[in-house]
Amino acid sequence: EVQLVESGGGLVQVGGSLTLSCAVSGFTVDDHAVGWFRQAPGKEREGVASICHIIVDATSYADSVKGRFTISRDKNTVHLKIVNLKPDDTAIYYCAALSGQILTMKDELYTYWGQGTQVSISS
Repeated sequence: EVQLVESGGGLVQVGGSLTLSCAVSGFTVDDHAVGWFRQAPGKEREGVASICHIIVDATSYADSVKGRFTISRDKNTVHLKIVNLKPDDTAIYYCAALSGQILTMKDELYTYWGQGTQVSISS
């Protein structure tokens, strides 16, 4: 059974940092691309980062988060480190996976989704 379980969310002050983790089971991350998405209240879901393995790990970021978000993987866990948190980062963060090595943040291409983890930024 394919499962993605996010963790690491919480309430953090502006300017702080946190690391979200996505533990996957039922498939190997080597064979899949994994993306992180977020959905803020009243807004559409947006992709923020993705990673796939093509000889070496390849990563991609939304322009809005470049320089503050870092996606990485460790065996079958994919991490999203966020620094210099801003109020606009408040959202539910989801990880998702698709079969194959496609570096994309188009959510319609992702097959498997986690339940999400809430990140709230206090000012």
